Amino acid sequence: MTTATAVPGNTANTFLTHLFGSGLSDDRYVVEKFRALLNGDIRRCPDDPPARGGKRRRKGFPTATLKAVREMRPARTEIIICTGIRTRGGVQIWGDLACGFRVDRRQRG
Repeated sequence: MTTATAVPGNTANTFLTHLFGSGLSDDRYVVEKFRALLNGDIRRCPDDPPARGGKRRRKGFPTATLKAVREMRPARTEIIICTGIRTRGGVQIWGDLACGFRVDRRQRG
């Protein structure tokens, strides 16, 4: 088993949290989700489907409140970027495998 596939004994999967700009000081945030692939690429994840209820889906990125942003936890290969609408500050939350610290980067062959 390589170190990239080994799972630690605890269940925490948030490895890196980076505050930028003014941090979490806004009341509404634009949420973008990305997935880190095994070859090192980072791709944007499709947005969650709109909830049923008769309302039309608005164009643009989904938004979240400050409380929802603080409770967000990424998947192991996921990166979540929340940017404030007014202040442009926010947070990046990286999953433990998305950081790439556990990947064996020695070339073979």
